[in-house]
Amino acid sequence: MTKSPPPLRLAVEILGTFHGHPKPPVTTDPFELILLENAAYLVDDARRAEVFSALKKQVGATPEAILAAPFEKLVAAIRRGGMRPEDRAVKLCEAASLAKEVGVPALRQLMKAAPKDARKILKRFPGIGDPGADKLLLIAGSLATLAPESNGLRVLTRLGYASESKSYAQTYRAVAEAVAPGLPDDPEWLLEAHLLLRRHGQELCKRNEPRCDVCPLSKSCAFSLANS
Repeated sequence: MTKSPPPLRLAVEILGTFHGHPKPPVTTDPFELILLENAAYLVDDARRAEVFSALKKQVGATPEAILAAPFEKLVAAIRRGGMRPEDRAVKLCEAASLAKEVGVPALRQLMKAAPKDARKILKRFPGIGDPGADKLLLIAGSLATLAPESNGLRVLTRLGYASESKSYAQTYRAVAEAVAPGLPDDPEWLLEAHLLLRRHGQELCKRNEPRCDVCPLSKSCAFSLANS
């Protein structure tokens, strides 16, 4: 891809006009976000939110509630969240044990005061790698990042911010480095950009059969121009 990508702020503005204001996250609490990440697997956003709601109502969303619940009850609460509910329940227990050790209030404070240190702790939780830790810090408003998940990352690589590598981690790092200079110190803008890129990747810039014909960024997208 040789074409320069469009200015990031302009691209996000165009996506905002096209898709509208994105829905906020289901929760902004770091431990609840970790539970949300692990309670469901390979399901859409609506099902993920449904499972998380069931977990909160039937068990609770604190480390103490998770650890006190009978294992069978925990499995039943998240059963609709995809395959292998027992394995997902084990991950919730592991997350709760670590959260109790670290202390949820202490983790919240550390995320605000020392994001780099918090990032190391966040990556100790099941299901939380570099992208997940960045997303938690983004939602907390303590890290200037887009933290693109797979759909948003695909949009940014196709626009030409970086080339897609065989290694997801390498692609993620390359895109993060490429967009970093254009990121404003504005937590609300960053979160909205993250959500818009994610939605665009889910609905139009799909991995298979992308809808370049109706994409508002197609005229400045390296992928679209190369395949037109």
